[in-house]
Amino acid sequence: MSTIMVIDDDELVSRTLQRALKMYGYQVRVANSGAEGLQIARRHRPDLFILDIMMPGADGYQVCRQIRGDPLLQDIPVLFLTAKAKDEDKIEGFRAGADDYLSKPFNMEELQLRVKAILRRVAPKKAEPTPPAQVVVGNVVLDCRTFKVTTPEKTVLLTNVQFDLLYHLMSHADQVFNSQQLLQDVWDYPRDTGSPELVRAHIKNLREKIEPVPSQPIYIRTIQGHGYTFSSAAAKGLPVEEEDLADAN
Repeated sequence: MSTIMVIDDDELVSRTLQRALKMYGYQVRVANSGAEGLQIARRHRPDLFILDIMMPGADGYQVCRQIRGDPLLQDIPVLFLTAKAKDEDKIEGFRAGADDYLSKPFNMEELQLRVKAILRRVAPKKAEPTPPAQVVVGNVVLDCRTFKVTTPEKTVLLTNVQFDLLYHLMSHADQVFNSQQLLQDVWDYPRDTGSPELVRAHIKNLREKIEPVPSQPIYIRTIQGHGYTFSSAAAKGLPVEEEDLADAN
């Protein structure tokens, strides 16, 4: 049975989540502040955090950064569940290290589907082939053991979600994937579940880490009207045709 740690200063919301998630078969622990939630999580390690942003003391962004910096908790996925619904709020959440973001008011069935998808994605895989130690496309090397990617310009450490996304794109170099395909293939969401904003935010963060000039990406290209692709030509140092880099849906 998976354990979910709910951190929300609104006791009505946290208890409602606790009752509903228990009905779906999860064990749920509740805390009304970040400090309390982290203390509980270190004693009883959860499988997922559901985290509010607007809380007294440390807000959700700060708590998420503390989770990512804690050796005991850093690999546990975080789902923000919050009334802050602007694009800049979501981008800040992903920069803090969140895996997903759902705005209040929310549909309980959609929350359950997202929770299920996150837990399925991070669960140990059984009876599957051993993944390669590296994925190499031209001069770009993704190390599957250390979660580091090396380009001719630099070597950087990726988060779990950034690794999964780049692994998928590099493993299918030059194939184009739209946001819904990536939500299914990388996040393991059911069809038509999840927001394209989730993909756009993680693509943006990934570009900021690996691209020589993030505003003019050469590796992770946007094919206008179609989606995203990892360019093998750019990885090999070959010229890449200019194209419209506006975000695709």
